[in-house]
Amino acid sequence: MTNLSTIPDAGAVAKPTASAGAPRESRRVNPLGGVAHLSLFLWALVTVGPLIWVFLASFKTNEEIFLDEPFGLPQSWALNNFGDAWSEAHIGQYFLNSVFVVLISTAGTMLLGSMAAYVLARYRFAGNRFIYYLFVSGLAFPTFMALAPLFGIAQAMNLLDSYFGLILIYIAYSLSFTVFFLEAFFRTLPHEIEEAATVDGAGHMRRFFQVMMPMAKSGLVSIAIFNIVGQWNQYLLPVVVMQSESKYVLTQGIANISVSAGYQAEWGQLFAALTLSILPMILVYAIFQRQIQAGLTSGAVK
Repeated sequence: MTNLSTIPDAGAVAKPTASAGAPRESRRVNPLGGVAHLSLFLWALVTVGPLIWVFLASFKTNEEIFLDEPFGLPQSWALNNFGDAWSEAHIGQYFLNSVFVVLISTAGTMLLGSMAAYVLARYRFAGNRFIYYLFVSGLAFPTFMALAPLFGIAQAMNLLDSYFGLILIYIAYSLSFTVFFLEAFFRTLPHEIEEAATVDGAGHMRRFFQVMMPMAKSGLVSIAIFNIVGQWNQYLLPVVVMQSESKYVLTQGIANISVSAGYQAEWGQLFAALTLSILPMILVYAIFQRQIQAGLTSGAVK
């Protein structure tokens, strides 16, 4: 008679194990990965290094910048450079002028650009592609090529030395990239929600402002940041339009400090002014970094 207790349990049967001598799967090492990381590190060093140097130089005297410690830490941390740059060098006035112009022009660019991009992306009509390529063709012309005719047009329309004229020019130059970016973004948005709003009786304006713009929030934030940075750093266009020193924007003011002072320039004040112009853009990007990345990648994952 067979003893049932000696029959092995099927679930207790040991599974075969790999022999000790079996070769393990080797982990492949990509030599290009190390080169890519080294290249990115060097690029970051080249990009961030001058910014750090400018920031440290804003706390130094002329002697420290050129003779004593050009690449070292400041010895006395001259905080008065920022106060002198803000008041004596009139950087405060230039800074406020830039804030005013950039805020108004960015708002106008986003309103007009988003409306044009929405119509070109969601509606079909005769001349749709012609208008789109007309907008995009503006990306092919460098700014300096239009400075002479731009001056003549602004003079004929009495827009010289006027914030309104500079705002209009900023909007005109920013519309090309704004329409190009947002037109592709609006194409990726689903049609079902827009159709449901149409069935509920929503008109064109209501569908755009209450349905499509909230859905396109990440793309709108991304292109708004690009416009803010581009208009904040613009130098050639204000030089053509703004002539009164009291109406200079920040880039004109910093250039004016460097040129007018000559060899007697207070370089600590100049670098403090540069720091004041750089910090706002760094803060804007740091705050909206996730929205920028989401807006740039949303079209690729849909």
